[in-house]
Amino acid sequence: MADIRLGIIVSEFNESITQKMLERALEHARSLNVDVKYIFYVPGTYDMPIAVEKVLQKDVDAVVTLGAVIKGATRHDEIVASNAARLIADLSLKYGKPVTLGISGPGMTREEAEERINVSSIRAVEAAVKLVKRLKMLEEDKMIIR
Repeated sequence: MADIRLGIIVSEFNESITQKMLERALEHARSLNVDVKYIFYVPGTYDMPIAVEKVLQKDVDAVVTLGAVIKGATRHDEIVASNAARLIADLSLKYGKPVTLGISGPGMTREEAEERINVSSIRAVEAAVKLVKRLKMLEEDKMIIR
C-alpha cells in the first residue's frame, strides 16, 4: 500500500481538457505508487477552495488541484485564477498540508491549455509527492537534501 495519500480536485469547466489532466495525474500517481483517496469534481476553478478545505479535513497528505482557466473577452480569467490560487495557498498553510496548483492559465487560449495538459497535471502530482516526503523528513528532524 502506498504511504502517500492524495485528494484530487477537478474543475468540470473546460472538461475536455480537465478530464485529460485527471487521467495524466492518475497515471503519474500510479507510477509513483501514490494512493489517490479522493477525486472531487467542482463546477469551475473558482469553486475549488471549499472542496479543497473539505478534502484536507480527510485522511490525505496533500491535495492536487486540476483546472484550465482560458482567456475570454474580459479579464474574468485573471480574477478566477488569482482568487483560486490565493485561497488554495491559504488553505495549505491553514492545514499544514501541501495543496498543489495544477491549474493552467490565466491568459491562455484553448490550444495553449491543451498543450499544457501533461505539464500541469504531472507537475502538480510531482510537487505534492515531493512536498509530502520533504515535510515528513523535516518533522523527523532529518536533513533535507535535494
